Amino acid sequence: MSAGPDGAPSPADGGLFRDGGENGRLMAAFDWAGSPVGPVAGWPASLRHAVRTVLASRFPMILAWGAGYTQFYNDAYATLIGAKHPAAIGADLRVTLAEGWAALQGPVEHAMTAREASWIPQLLLLLERAGYREETYFTVSHAPAYGDDGRVAGMHAVCTEVTRQVLAERRQRLLHDVATAAGQQLGDEAATVREMTAALAGDPLDVPVAAVYLNTPDEPGLRRAAAIGCDPQALPESLSGDGRLAAAVAGLGLPGGPWGDPVTEAVVLPLSGGAGADRVGVLLVGVNPNRALDAEYRTFHELLAGQFAGAVGNARAYAAQRSRAEALAELDRAKTTFFANVSHELRTPLTLLMAPIADALADAGPGLPAGVRDQLTLALRNGHRLQRLVNDLLEFVSIEAGRASAVRVETDLAAFTAELAGVLRAATERAGLRLTVECPPLGRPAFVDPRMWEKIVLNLVANAVKYTFVGGIDVSLRAAGDAVVLEVADTGVGIPAAELPQLFERFHRVAGSPARSREGTGLGLALVRELVTLHGGSVRVDSEPGVGSTFTVTVPLGAPDAPAEGPATPSDAARGAAVTPWDDELDWSAAPPGPPAGAPRPVVLVVDDNADMRAYLRRLLSPEWTVRTADDGVPALASIAEMRPDVVLTDVMMPGLDGFGLLRALRTDPATREIPVVMLTARAGQEAAVEGFDAGVDDYLAKPFQSAELVARLRSVLGRGTRRAPGVPLPPPAPPAGPASGPVATPPRPRAPVTVGEPPAPSAPPRTVTGHWRLPSAGSSVPALRRRLRALFADAGLDDDRAYDLVLATCEAATNAIEHAQDPTEPFIDVAAEVVGGRVEIAVRDYGRWRERVASMDRGRGSMLMSAIGDITATPSPAGTTVVIRSR
Repeated sequence: MSAGPDGAPSPADGGLFRDGGENGRLMAAFDWAGSPVGPVAGWPASLRHAVRTVLASRFPMILAWGAGYTQFYNDAYATLIGAKHPAAIGADLRVTLAEGWAALQGPVEHAMTAREASWIPQLLLLLERAGYREETYFTVSHAPAYGDDGRVAGMHAVCTEVTRQVLAERRQRLLHDVATAAGQQLGDEAATVREMTAALAGDPLDVPVAAVYLNTPDEPGLRRAAAIGCDPQALPESLSGDGRLAAAVAGLGLPGGPWGDPVTEAVVLPLSGGAGADRVGVLLVGVNPNRALDAEYRTFHELLAGQFAGAVGNARAYAAQRSRAEALAELDRAKTTFFANVSHELRTPLTLLMAPIADALADAGPGLPAGVRDQLTLALRNGHRLQRLVNDLLEFVSIEAGRASAVRVETDLAAFTAELAGVLRAATERAGLRLTVECPPLGRPAFVDPRMWEKIVLNLVANAVKYTFVGGIDVSLRAAGDAVVLEVADTGVGIPAAELPQLFERFHRVAGSPARSREGTGLGLALVRELVTLHGGSVRVDSEPGVGSTFTVTVPLGAPDAPAEGPATPSDAARGAAVTPWDDELDWSAAPPGPPAGAPRPVVLVVDDNADMRAYLRRLLSPEWTVRTADDGVPALASIAEMRPDVVLTDVMMPGLDGFGLLRALRTDPATREIPVVMLTARAGQEAAVEGFDAGVDDYLAKPFQSAELVARLRSVLGRGTRRAPGVPLPPPAPPAGPASGPVATPPRPRAPVTVGEPPAPSAPPRTVTGHWRLPSAGSSVPALRRRLRALFADAGLDDDRAYDLVLATCEAATNAIEHAQDPTEPFIDVAAEVVGGRVEIAVRDYGRWRERVASMDRGRGSMLMSAIGDITATPSPAGTTVVIRSR
């Protein structure tokens, strides 16, 4: 024995195991006499020195001594062999590592026989140190151990385990390969999943078998999308649940791991887009039979599942985006086709309107009364404006459809450009601006499409006039190499930098930008870009707010596509562009005769940015009222401060202070809050009217309108005896976000003027009756409500006309509640009606949040009757909205 009776090292050890830590104490207590190396006392000095060296090292070391490969190892090595320690002390190395000896035998025997040390990085070694056949990796060096006589007496090995590093690198490569495969089939969900699953086959050790199941919108459950490592038909094609999927893999008997051991375990991981997101499928992954399913292995599986979930989510998002883009493209094509069809259809009636007017002016113009001639001239010039809009739409449609092309002919571009700019000289001077045209001869022939170049120049110069209030406009043309450069610079309001990228997009307008007029289609600059592109050129803009803008068009000098038919000159349509909507060109001072001198004449202030509309309204209203005009809300306020009008007739959309801004300014000033305001606007539809009445307007009329209706409404407004009492607070203006702020009062329709005659015969006073109904929030409830209201009003004794108006107004309010209220907490509406002593009060209540109606939902102006017979109030709240109609 090597130990004394108390377990302490025996004197024969000579302190050999004293500094060997735990293993030193175990070796000191070991019965070496029964081992092939014999008692410690008989050990040669070389063995003692080798053992001492092993035990003193903190690096994993082992010594196999003699023909029996007797093992000596230190504490660091003991942790590598796991459960084989401490039985491996003094045992035969070949027995201890029997399962891995096939990999170790060669290097060990070579070191001992050839006396050459080995170096083997990442040696795959099978170990059974944790109760199963484990895949491990070691970096190891074997060296000969010499005896006292200089001959090889054993083997000395130094090793370190690198299993975790090898597995991490291998799994990282696989994750990279899977991620790379995910980006190869963007938008194709099935192809993406197949490519990613195929990439898993690159690491059969960590992923011996795998399958992906995805949900589909059209079918319940999950369907197999891809599989590797087995016959896909061996796995279920569809799943209603994933509970038995892992067990199905265990029953396949698939080989796995480095030594082909059967795969008996698998994991099923959900594929989800994140917290709260719906599950898109599951990932089935087999587990390496030679690796424990530890935390690192589970993390690797979760990362794989995350990549699949992300790829599927991205593919579906891309497909949805592509579907939306295709739908928008289809909508765009439909809109383009619609514009083309409408534009074509407009040309015939336009021709039949303009040609007779032109003929009448040409044939009988001098003999026509001045007023008639002016009206025909007004109609003709606005017909030309409409024709230009139609032509622009058609040209843009043709360009988008790919049917337009530039037909270049030799053109004296300098003279033609100067003449085109001169077309707008009169309009520029009337605006108080300076127009400078610098177009010297180019010295070389230029080839352009004259009609397209005409639109380019006129659009740019007209835009400059529209957005410039002081200073001037400079138009220049010069040759630059093989190209010609047109510049249109102004000292106008400028364009914010954030708006520049969208400036040449169709229908885009710079929000809040001051202009002489709000009129236009938003196609001008988009058309310029398209026409320049058809010439193979480019257009850019440099602008600074408050300083001005410079548009630069560069087109190649080009080559002829056809022979020129003569010098290029501005077309009739171009000359029509010289009359801009803000110009007061026509003199309409010769108004029809009005009332006799000295008769009281109410004053009407007309506010509109279109000069022709101001002139038309002045002539229309002058026979009955004194008419003053303003082209914007700001000068209108100045005019009102100078002399108070009896009524204000205003447009809504104006470049400076718009109609709503003017209305708010009047209503917030005690000195002007009682002035009636009537709005004229091109914004047709019920919501526009609701917004106006909620802001406090007295009446609202959409364009186009009948002159008789406008006159009648002005008479009605001026003839009403009721006015807002001083000090009574007015409702605040309607916020832009109509749905978020709840409903607003439904607009009234003025009643027709009362004919003076015999007073009507008195009728019996209505009786007191009440009614309350709860109806489903559906359109089918409106007819039922109509029948109940008629019965109630008949029972109350209301006259037929009043009952008819009340029924119509209430049904309109109910229809609004049904259509506007979104996600109601209760799926019905409540209607309460009460008739007491001739007073009628009706309340319509819904239980949802309101949203604004779109144009397709608009039924016209029938709802304006809601206020025709009394007062309308609306009380919005998060729980619903109540609209009350009160009539006396």
